[in-house]
Amino acid sequence: MEYGKLSNGAEIPVLGLGVWEMRGEETARAVGTALRLGYRMIDTAAYYGNETEVGAGIRAAIADGVLRRDELFVSTKVWYTDMEPGRVRPAFEASLEKLGLDYVDLYLLHWPLGDVAYAWKELERFHEEGLAKAIGVCNFRAHHFEELALTANVRPMLDQIETHPTFAQQAVVDYCDAHGIRVEAWGPLGKGRDLREETVADIARRHGKTPAQVVLRWNLQRGVIVIPKSVHEERLTENAGIFDFSLDETEMRALSALDTNETQRSYMPGYRWEG
Repeated sequence: MEYGKLSNGAEIPVLGLGVWEMRGEETARAVGTALRLGYRMIDTAAYYGNETEVGAGIRAAIADGVLRRDELFVSTKVWYTDMEPGRVRPAFEASLEKLGLDYVDLYLLHWPLGDVAYAWKELERFHEEGLAKAIGVCNFRAHHFEELALTANVRPMLDQIETHPTFAQQAVVDYCDAHGIRVEAWGPLGKGRDLREETVADIARRHGKTPAQVVLRWNLQRGVIVIPKSVHEERLTENAGIFDFSLDETEMRALSALDTNETQRSYMPGYRWEG
């Protein structure tokens, strides 16, 4: 596993497992399989409704001697409806209880909605108390960061956004790079759309790799952390096979040229794209 660093010096794996839309025992099994295969980061959220199962998978792996807690990077998120006075801390404590953890390695605001300034102050407190080793945001664009900067004492350490070749959000990546904020890609395979691009297939054949591996590698070489989701061991293994090859500049440019600036996802009502 390869690691990057956050602005506070904390190390973060550049590949992790995302668990959005996983349910029940399937979640615990996928977490356990991923950890056994060498994954060292699990990304979940209160909204996903599977923190309890994620915690069960982690505890089982630790009990089996697969890894120690201090070798694992766990991130979760507060949903925007809990980003209101008096609700952030109870939501955070509920996440810790469901996960069965004393702390998380990264705690994130799930959307730039609700009382962002208040919620971020709460995250700063969790960080000061050692309950969240790092803090960050999701789906922030430049104007969201500029607004938060008016009241924040700590700059977000990470921004989790949708970014893949056909929806690169390069302006957001560039902004984060310029301000010492790591970028992490949710949905890094573009719901499969990117894997059907002929450019991706050509590059994959050239390297003896799969389209998924090429798309994930493209993000890694942009300095973007990836958290692809899968419940299948063969796919988890495939997604981890991105550290033994590299894309040249021509290939990187060809993949970046696929950008349509059109998301394949639905964003929350009230989300502001401008800026």
